[in-house]
Amino acid sequence: MKTNKQYTLPSLPYNYNALEPYISEEQLRVHYDKHHVSYIKGANSIFEKLENARREKKDLDMGSILKKLSFNVGGHVLHSLFWENIDPKGGGEPSGKLLETIKEEFGNFDRFKEEFTRSTMAIEGSGWSALAYDIKTEKLLIMHIQLHNKDIYPTFPILMVLDFWEHAYYIDYKNEKEKFIDAFWNIVNWEEVNKRLENTMRV
Repeated sequence: MKTNKQYTLPSLPYNYNALEPYISEEQLRVHYDKHHVSYIKGANSIFEKLENARREKKDLDMGSILKKLSFNVGGHVLHSLFWENIDPKGGGEPSGKLLETIKEEFGNFDRFKEEFTRSTMAIEGSGWSALAYDIKTEKLLIMHIQLHNKDIYPTFPILMVLDFWEHAYYIDYKNEKEKFIDAFWNIVNWEEVNKRLENTMRV
């Protein structure tokens, strides 16, 4: 049955100033209220355009419109994951099944952290680093995502993401991008990342 549901902005699980000094209130407000909202509006607008074209039996440039839809939906989904895998009480090292699996795949946490940092710094222009899980091989994989929708491993559940678009860090860190990555490690919500892994392993 057809519904009128649309994408909506998820609630932040903390106050705007809660991530300071790692992410300032100004930075978070711009990122959340402006940039994330723009992807939601973009996706909802495209769905409306598709619906109108189908109702009115009009032709569309499907290549162009589906590319834009993928970009905007990807932006919304990744940002929604990002807000939940950072937390003012985060940081330190993971525990539980997540730490056990990291050690199995990377040898130790420091090696994982180094590889994830290098993956992020290698992003050309705008993109994301993500930790994903391959259910088939039971391996953790670092996913290097260009924009919001390129170089993604299809169907691999994402456990953790780091937004490395300029809008995520420029107010606080200007061009010192590596300092933003260093700050990220102080606010990672390992409990949430571990929960995502455990839920994935139950499937």
